[in-house]
Amino acid sequence: MKVVVAHNRYREAIPSGENVIVDTEIAQLRAAGVEVLPFQRSSDSIGQLPAVQKVLLPLSPIYGRAAQQDLSRLLTAERPDVLHLHNPYPLLSPWVIRTAHAHGVPVIQTVHNYRQVCSSGLYFRDGHNCQDCRGKALGWPAVQHRCYRGSAAQSALMATTLAVHRPTWRSVDRFIALTDRIAAHLRDYGIPDDRIVVKPNGLPDPGEPAPIGAGFLYAARLSPEKGLALLLDAWQRHPDGSLGPLRIAGDGELRPLAEKAAAERSDVTYLGVLDRAGVDEARRQSAVVLATSTWNDVLPTVILEAMANGRAVLATAVGGIPYLVGDEAGWLVEPDPAALAAALPIARDEAGPRAAAARKRYLRDFHPDVLTQRLLQIYRGITANSDHTPR
Repeated sequence: MKVVVAHNRYREAIPSGENVIVDTEIAQLRAAGVEVLPFQRSSDSIGQLPAVQKVLLPLSPIYGRAAQQDLSRLLTAERPDVLHLHNPYPLLSPWVIRTAHAHGVPVIQTVHNYRQVCSSGLYFRDGHNCQDCRGKALGWPAVQHRCYRGSAAQSALMATTLAVHRPTWRSVDRFIALTDRIAAHLRDYGIPDDRIVVKPNGLPDPGEPAPIGAGFLYAARLSPEKGLALLLDAWQRHPDGSLGPLRIAGDGELRPLAEKAAAERSDVTYLGVLDRAGVDEARRQSAVVLATSTWNDVLPTVILEAMANGRAVLATAVGGIPYLVGDEAGWLVEPDPAALAAALPIARDEAGPRAAAARKRYLRDFHPDVLTQRLLQIYRGITANSDHTPR
């Protein structure tokens, strides 16, 4: 089998679980004997684009001429069985779906966010969940609130892109919904059940977990929707040192909040921006991993990494998080400071038994040996039933 994996990589300076997942999935497919043809662009490359492409860059989410030309050449030369799309923005454009279909190649998309409807992809703005653009022909509220990159102009472009490509998205042959929450989002968008498959992401097995450490680790983008303020509010309701150490890793607009907490309390350490090895070491030193999102987070990689490494998870019951954690890998609470504060000492005291259960859940439900076979079944099913013929 020959598969084109199409993905617009997020900037490397901002940790992206989606980039990690795409790289991991490519490696897993190759290990299973699939010939993978990566078709990727990076947002890091925007500054080095030729002058003509920079001029046309604002239109890239709608069409992306250079990407379509390159993809067309690749499809003509390689004649793949399927194109597997992840993130198309901003340099690829959903138009890659039309390009693939024009070459008779069926398209599968893994849906990592809510961007079929929401310009930011989060269903979240100004500190609260928002679905103001849902059901609208044009997402004008996104323009009013500058939801895409804080710019009215860029938000208008993205809202237009979503309106233009509504038929494009509905032509995708199969959607991979990472959780049941994403599947519900797609059904609400008008995608029939028979074109939706629920399959989570997985991560390589890191091997037998190290003995659990002490305290808690929060490793995430320091932005409002990831719940750092919620966590610190809950943490400050306990005396200094009573819960063990809290380690915070990451960067973002709420970095001053993390630095302030570390300056005021002896049990809080701000580790700054860590590379993968640094995050792994911080996790080894900890007993519990925190995932305190306040938005409808789709499938946080930090939870998968925690379970794979035998660490229990204390998380908020939003989005796809309950699907990941289940009843065994940790504790779920409402995104409320009092509820989280009450759960912190429980997690501290029960971290050991839950750690073993978290590892067991990973092996059963999220190990690559399990998920890669499911992905191959999806590929085989779509290629066997594809009715696309080149135009």
